[in-house]
Amino acid sequence: MVSKLILFNKPYRVLSQFTDNSGKSTLADYIDVRSVYPAGRLDFDSEGLLLLTDDGQLQAQISHPKHKLSKTYWVQVEGTATLRHCEALCSGVMLKDGLASAISCQLIPEPTIWSRNPPIRVRKSVPDSWLEIVIAEGRNRQVRRMTAAVELPCLRLIRPQIGQWSIGSLQPGEYRLIELSGTQSFQPKYRS
Repeated sequence: MVSKLILFNKPYRVLSQFTDNSGKSTLADYIDVRSVYPAGRLDFDSEGLLLLTDDGQLQAQISHPKHKLSKTYWVQVEGTATLRHCEALCSGVMLKDGLASAISCQLIPEPTIWSRNPPIRVRKSVPDSWLEIVIAEGRNRQVRRMTAAVELPCLRLIRPQIGQWSIGSLQPGEYRLIELSGTQSFQPKYRS
């Protein structure tokens, strides 16, 4: 049996679903492959890698929290991020739905990426910084809430990688279709 796996660079302000009655942009505006479904979600106002598949078992392995598949995010925050912020995010911050911690967090230079339309709001009197945060769970708006908990409001959130899959050179709205044979194995990156 051959399974389909789609690596999609979800643009800003696109829903992680194929239908919507409110007039918002959806996956159907970009993906013309039939019978594939998102393996997890990416918020309407977040960008980057979204995986879709027609294989229910693979979908569960990618999206179910028990598999602890790592998800990497590039986060532009308002304020000057420091190593102390990274340490706090890895140690764990209390959110309304419990403690959340990053597997890793590091300060990074601004990544070489596409421009966002519309661009983020810029306040000349307030600096901004970039962090790379890796988590193994995926609660609703978790990364945004985590950075807010350490007083670094999120301005832009991009997911470049999920487990072994990377966005690579895909531009917003582009996707790559991979066909997986039944003999190919899924290699999750479990949290150690």
